[in-house]
Amino acid sequence: MSDRRRVLYVEDDYHNFLLVQRTLSVLPEVEVRNAASADEGLEMARAEKPDLILVDVLLPGMDGLEMTRRLKADEDIAHIPVVALTANVMKGERQRAQDAGCVDFVAKPFSLGPFRQLVAKYLGIDDSF
Repeated sequence: MSDRRRVLYVEDDYHNFLLVQRTLSVLPEVEVRNAASADEGLEMARAEKPDLILVDVLLPGMDGLEMTRRLKADEDIAHIPVVALTANVMKGERQRAQDAGCVDFVAKPFSLGPFRQLVAKYLGIDDSF
């Protein structure tokens, strides 16, 4: 069994994906993959069974919260923790994410160190170096 941890980031803005990928690159045991839509994210989650899913709430088409609800309804992948990321920090947004099944909520823009620590926590790895 591999010690690698797999993170799926469902994000339609490739530059945002690259930022997260670079932020987590200091954790050598973490591999970050990208899905550009909720449909692609669900497909990749079912096929690859990542250890953690990061999802942008404001995806075109199906939004990230609906994707999370569908993921949580699928018994094969419902166990995967989902963290919502969004620039929409309106009152109630955190609760909406939790109600959809997200274990945590990160407002964009985020501080890189605390974000890396949050991801490490959900992956069960030590982020000190």
